[in-house]
Amino acid sequence: MIDPDQDPEAISRRTFLGRSARGIGPLALGTLLFPDLLRGAAASAAAARSPLGLPGLPHFAPKAKRVICLFQSGGLSHVDLFDDKDELRRRGGEQLPDSVRGGQRLTGMTSGQSSFPLVPPIREGRRCGSHGTWISDLLPGHQSIADDLCLIKSMHTEAINHDPAVTYVNTGNQLPGYASMGSWISYGLGSENENLPAFIAMVSQGSGKNPGQPIFSRLWGSGFLPSSHQGVGLRPGANPVLYLNNPAGVGRGQRRELLDDLAALNQRRADELGDPETLTRIQSYEMAFRMQASVPELTDLRGESSAVVDSYGSDVHRPGSYAANCLLGRRLLERGVRFVQLFHRGWDQHIALSRQLPNQCRDIDQPTAALIRDLKQRGMLEDTLVIFATEFGRTVFSQGNPADPSSGRDHHGRAFTMWMAGGGVRGGIEYGRTDDFCYNIVENPVHLRDLHATVLHCLGIDHGRFSYRFRGLQTRLTGVEHANVVHDILT
Repeated sequence: MIDPDQDPEAISRRTFLGRSARGIGPLALGTLLFPDLLRGAAASAAAARSPLGLPGLPHFAPKAKRVICLFQSGGLSHVDLFDDKDELRRRGGEQLPDSVRGGQRLTGMTSGQSSFPLVPPIREGRRCGSHGTWISDLLPGHQSIADDLCLIKSMHTEAINHDPAVTYVNTGNQLPGYASMGSWISYGLGSENENLPAFIAMVSQGSGKNPGQPIFSRLWGSGFLPSSHQGVGLRPGANPVLYLNNPAGVGRGQRRELLDDLAALNQRRADELGDPETLTRIQSYEMAFRMQASVPELTDLRGESSAVVDSYGSDVHRPGSYAANCLLGRRLLERGVRFVQLFHRGWDQHIALSRQLPNQCRDIDQPTAALIRDLKQRGMLEDTLVIFATEFGRTVFSQGNPADPSSGRDHHGRAFTMWMAGGGVRGGIEYGRTDDFCYNIVENPVHLRDLHATVLHCLGIDHGRFSYRFRGLQTRLTGVEHANVVHDILT
């Protein structure tokens, strides 16, 4: 005899009606007890449909309309590039005082060392710009734009290993599954160009540590936000977006007819279920159709002057390089993309610091400076927020014997440096200060939550009022702990 519980096709009419009836009561009760769930679904559907962002945003007049984040993956050495200390130069080779380290946690790569010898910056530097900002000679391009940069020397994070640290910077949480910063901004403010996504990411490999730390696509994912706000990854070469081109033998007119029929079916399903992800699917197909025309124009540099292209350096002609991505990033911003993120791998100098770090700096220095000047020349820097970020800094003491060319620096999250420019940020200043060993913060600490709050503020968003209901909580990019907008660095 067939058990109806085991064979769905053998369920009797009586069983079917009984099971259906049992589901109606809880459904009705749920709508009475939690009416915000239905409102939330409706709001999600509206957000998935609208390219204009949420009603009521921005909360106040923004200074920035768009963002480009130049993420230096691996943890760049603030000690060598931005945070010069006379005391460190005088005491090079001595042991880091126990009173400075204070029993703070080290990674497994140096916790077993019997000594912690201090290592000064591997290159000299100079005071640059009208405010005398110290920048390493490894970054001559940065030296030339010092008056445009706001160096934040007091960044700090609890994360000590790469994956949680990179995830934290990009999503506001050390755990995977949360929405990325670009997705939050896309969700809040929408797009200014219906033919390109609001959020685009690109990845390049540097000349330092090769291969660098892996970069996962979840770093530009939408997490719990409607998936229409996830970032789109651009790849180098003739096929920047996978599966964008029509198959052989399928013309654009045929594709349009297919999408129209598919949209009608999906819309019918969305009307039946109220599922915002079905509407997102319609949007993604339509965006892909429009991108078939917009992406080739985007990547065609023949309209750029040779002087502008050459200013990014010779590497700009190599698809997928950091230089090429910087120029492409400017073109994306120019076309109304709300958030552009460049991930550049190779900064994890545990070994061969004296060889790897100069190579890595050569990758990024000229293109970064060219990007700032290019935006400025076009009148875009004043309303474009540029973020030069990394997941943590490096230790002031050596990993390994400092006399050995294979020595390097370990991870250090207690204090490190980022910089910002444009978009309502004051140029030519330094904010925050570390001790004489670049090890602990002694003035104006800035947590990653504060960074996120400040970025949102530049875009006219109050981080405390910008949330999404997830797992019963009003979840924010800045999390549940206190976050401060760093008003002192803003115009």
